[in-house]
Amino acid sequence: MEKTFIEDQEFQGVDFNAQPLKIGNYEHCIFRNCDLSNGDLSEMIFVDCEFFDCDLSMVRVDKTAFRNASFQSCKLLGIRFDDANDLLLSMRFEECHLSFSSFYQKPLPSTTFRNCLLQEVDFTEADLSEAVFEHCDLSGAVFEHTNLESADFRTSGNYRLDPEKNRIRKARFSLDGAIGLLHKYEIVIE
Repeated sequence: MEKTFIEDQEFQGVDFNAQPLKIGNYEHCIFRNCDLSNGDLSEMIFVDCEFFDCDLSMVRVDKTAFRNASFQSCKLLGIRFDDANDLLLSMRFEECHLSFSSFYQKPLPSTTFRNCLLQEVDFTEADLSEAVFEHCDLSGAVFEHTNLESADFRTSGNYRLDPEKNRIRKARFSLDGAIGLLHKYEIVIE
């Protein structure tokens, strides 16, 4: 199937369930208040694209490339980002709801998650070195064999991660949040 090339285009309030997004390469495009939920973005390429107030819940992203993609105030529930293309993968999230999504084994160094709901998100074996988790709710998020070196968790909460099963050298935590590092020891701090 032939791919189209779309550049510098803005999509406003489009319901892509009624009219699916064309398979192609999207560069410097803006998506505002669009519904892409349950759609198939497989093998598409998004370079320097911005998504504002969009619903991408349960969208398929098999071999999809996100290169310098930003998401603001978007619903991204249950997305298997672990199926996305790793080449030059780069994303930013602000005020997004990403619960039940998976970043299993994804290379995401220096990724920013700002004011995001990240409940039950799978970060197993991901590279989140130097990532910033600013004012995020990480209830039930899974960190196992995850590279969190120099990551910043100081303003986030509800995380539980095992320092023995994750790389946390030079990661930053608040005193209150440090309790999430001690959970497995079942100690009581008063």
